[in-house]
Amino acid sequence: MLIGQGVTSPWYVGKATKGLPEKYPERVVDTPTSENSVAGAALGAALTGMHPILCFPRMDFMYYAMDQIANHIANWRFMFGNQHRVPLTIWAIINRGGEQAAQHSQATHAIFSHLPTLKVVAPSNPYDAKGLLHTCASMDEPVVFVDDRWLYPFHGEVPEEPYDVTFDANIVHKGNDVTIAASSYMVAQALSTVEPLLHEAGVNAEVLDIRCLKPLDTATLLKSVKKTGNLVVVDGGWRTCGYAAEVIATVTEKLSVPVARVTLPDTPAPASQELEREYYPDVNKIVDVTCKLLKLKPTVTAFPS
Repeated sequence: MLIGQGVTSPWYVGKATKGLPEKYPERVVDTPTSENSVAGAALGAALTGMHPILCFPRMDFMYYAMDQIANHIANWRFMFGNQHRVPLTIWAIINRGGEQAAQHSQATHAIFSHLPTLKVVAPSNPYDAKGLLHTCASMDEPVVFVDDRWLYPFHGEVPEEPYDVTFDANIVHKGNDVTIAASSYMVAQALSTVEPLLHEAGVNAEVLDIRCLKPLDTATLLKSVKKTGNLVVVDGGWRTCGYAAEVIATVTEKLSVPVARVTLPDTPAPASQELEREYYPDVNKIVDVTCKLLKLKPTVTAFPS
């Protein structure tokens, strides 16, 4: 079943559920704006044999459901000695940009990655989005599926038949000089730096798509950084105690390499397009941080975002 606020409305979920309410009227449940109650209902459905997909059309308001998510959904299997499973996929949509400001622009994936028993995935392209969602819906444990609406305009080939995508990290561009590790929408930004870094600074960057934030594929990450000897982590969350810090800590516990991160500043999202351009990570910021890490200076200082 699919349950959550606005799951029958294209305005809320970006047409992602188009046709589902008509085809499965008893399995697509639009709800009132009572996030904690709806999360409790989804937990109850999971405990009685269903596999709900619980939708939060704005990740910001998952805070209202934190009692159910952190205290119950994440801990249930542990508290009952592995006798009860919670097969539940939490579809968490990030809305940002467009002058939506502090209460409607938050990416809180690091918070959910911090909970010991939750898995967290964050696809960066259409193929991985379908495959990872199918993988999550086939599991018997809770997973947070992070869906960034800035990726909705992206296109790609997606098979009609069901398929799974593993939680392994994916090298989406090979290089030798620096590893740029990113997830979700930031993978697109990282890929956009490959050409300017090569042509303007002579840097051959390797881009690593961390499509599963937790558990982190440390083997692929460490193998890439061992090869390049440098690491830049690009994250769409805040800097302090953020996900980028976790990736850097994982690497520096094993390897002695130069590291840097590109994140949101430690401030809420602004409500101005001009300030938003300064606030969000983009190609120019990634190029600048990468060149500083490598002690290089690009011959061109501005690239199209």
